[in-house]
Amino acid sequence: MLFSGSRRLLTALLQAQRWPFQPSREMRLVQFQTSHLMGPHLGLESGNGGGVINLNAFDPTLPKTMLEFLEQGEATLSVARRALAAQLPVLPRSEVTFLAPVTWPDKVVCVGMNYVDHCKEQNVPVPKEPIIFSKFASSIVGPYDEIVLPPKSQATDAMAHVAGFTVAHDVSARDWQMERNGKQWLLGKTFDTFCPLGPALVTKDSVADPHNLKICCRVNGEVVQSSNTNQMVFKTEELIAWVSQFVTLYPGDVILTGTPPGVGVFRKPPVFLKKGDEVQCEIEELGVMINKVV
Repeated sequence: MLFSGSRRLLTALLQAQRWPFQPSREMRLVQFQTSHLMGPHLGLESGNGGGVINLNAFDPTLPKTMLEFLEQGEATLSVARRALAAQLPVLPRSEVTFLAPVTWPDKVVCVGMNYVDHCKEQNVPVPKEPIIFSKFASSIVGPYDEIVLPPKSQATDAMAHVAGFTVAHDVSARDWQMERNGKQWLLGKTFDTFCPLGPALVTKDSVADPHNLKICCRVNGEVVQSSNTNQMVFKTEELIAWVSQFVTLYPGDVILTGTPPGVGVFRKPPVFLKKGDEVQCEIEELGVMINKVV
């Protein structure tokens, strides 16, 4: 399932009656490469298993990635329709390398336990609401690419890949994290705005010892969490080595390294954020964030 058009229109796009164009069965959009073309291109597969029509050759103003194509919605789809109706040259399939139809999406949302017979084979009840998990965009490969078994990473040079450090607030909806979605954490952690970051990326050469910094959280001026990064079970190098076993880390990727004691759900009685609260998260040498709950 892929979405087209502005992200702000996502709700409208999910409603079929508002979708400006329902593609015909012959509309088979692809991303591809060839030895004589620079970088990825957009194309139309001429039937299941057929060759490829180069959409960028038909209209050089078209974007060359599917994400940009989908973001422009009807404007680009109308060009693809015209190309489909025209008698255009077809690149032989043997000369084309097919990429994934979309690469580097904002998110890959997956639904678990969504086949009745799959639930039966595991002898588990059919879910009463969708169970959501996710994959990182770096896990996407093309339809004919190899699936690579991961090597074991070493921690020896991990810190060399760290640009710096900042403050993060791992906001959690505990009902979704602990009671719903099959008790998987994803949805409880991933609501929009649930990861404030900042105020600055402090380069690693500007931090005396990232594993010996005071860390605290205040709600409405009251200290609710207070500790030191020397309490981390797994240090930065170990975390990078561990994560690198499973995914490729790219410039700009962020790792949240944990939270100190005092979180609201484990207080007696539990304390949860409410509208109007002001949360301050601070780490020594890195700075303080101030976020209001609305």
